[in-house]
Amino acid sequence: MSFTTLIGILAVMGVGLWFWRDSLGAREQARTASSRACRQSNVQLLDDTVALERLWLRRDRDGRLKLERLYVFEFTDTGQHRQVGSVLLVGWRVEVLHMEGGDLLLP
Repeated sequence: MSFTTLIGILAVMGVGLWFWRDSLGAREQARTASSRACRQSNVQLLDDTVALERLWLRRDRDGRLKLERLYVFEFTDTGQHRQVGSVLLVGWRVEVLHMEGGDLLLP
């Protein structure tokens, strides 16, 4: 194995590790935001989790290229009726949180 091949493999592994770490942080931000919104709306966040729906590149407010992620979650007000919400993040910043019944814009 040549030196350049080894450097290439290490670079790919480094990018993979960064992406994995970044994704864990973003998912936690989305879960925290959805949990807070559910508490404020007096509903229950089901399964206490969010699921990644889409991932793409987008420029943030400062023009820097960031990963934009859309997470979805389910919540209930009665325990019987499931409703869907979503959290849109640019980087780790929550841009929009939507719950069936209205949008909440978060700073």
